[in-house]
Amino acid sequence: MSLNSVFDIAGMGMSAQSIRLNTTASNLANAQAADSNASQVYRARHPVFETMRRDMMNNDYMSMNPMASDSAMGVRVSGIVESDEPLERKYEPSHLKADKDGYVYYPNVNMVEEMADMVSASRSFQINVEVMNSAKTMMQRVLTLGQ
Repeated sequence: MSLNSVFDIAGMGMSAQSIRLNTTASNLANAQAADSNASQVYRARHPVFETMRRDMMNNDYMSMNPMASDSAMGVRVSGIVESDEPLERKYEPSHLKADKDGYVYYPNVNMVEEMADMVSASRSFQINVEVMNSAKTMMQRVLTLGQ
């Protein structure tokens, strides 16, 4: 594997973690968005990741590099799914959005889980930045070997 592919892999990881952070932030922002209709209540969203092989990243790469294998080389977000966990139904007849029976539906966002996801995604993003910086430093040192 060349150092150039390290940048591609770390970049894909940073992009995936950025999407993960955005969905987590959206979940946290809508955690208290109540509604009287269960079908209109916000539902927690989560990204679905899948690995990518080298030949999926760049179709010409396999033909140009005979040493390339078809091993996993990156990650991408294949979609964002809504959680099928049950909504939280509370009896709050004084709430502005209460239905005729006095119930209010709240999103199925687990605040503790979302905070843990946010810390994990943030740390994963940071690690990918460190990988890119290390690869950049190695490339700079290789260039100074001939001096």
